[in-house]
Amino acid sequence: MEIQILQFAGSLAAILILAALAWALGLGGKANLSDADSVQRAANETLDGFRVVESAVDAQASAALAKDHAGRIMLVKRHGNRLAGRILGNKAHAAMEGGKMYVDCGEPYFGVVELDLIEPGPWADAINKLSFDSDA
Repeated sequence: MEIQILQFAGSLAAILILAALAWALGLGGKANLSDADSVQRAANETLDGFRVVESAVDAQASAALAKDHAGRIMLVKRHGNRLAGRILGNKAHAAMEGGKMYVDCGEPYFGVVELDLIEPGPWADAINKLSFDSDA
C-alpha cells in the first residue's frame, strides 16, 4: 500500500511541476482578436501578404472580418487556443438574426461563425455580393 501512495504522490508532483512549467513558459492561453493589429497578424498568418485595410472585431473578440485593398474578405475565428481564417468566396453567405450576423464561408469543416458587430449590415452586404459577382 505504501508503494502505491508513493507512486501516486510522485505522479501528482510530476503533473504539478509540468503544469507550472507550462504556465511559466506562457504555453496554452487564449488566442485574442482584440484590435486591428491582432486582426492583421491573424490575417497575415492565414495568407502571407494579406494587408488589412478595413476590419471589424466581434464584441467577444472571438471572430473578425478583414478586407484587403483588392476587396477580398477574410473571416477569422478562434479555434481552440489559435486563430483560423478563410478568404470568403462565391459560396460564402451572411445572414442577420437577432442583431447578430452569421457567416458561412461555404466550407463545412470551418462552420458557421457568429459575429456581434457594431455595424454588421455593410459587411453582410459585401459578403453576399461575393456570390452575385460569380453568377454573372
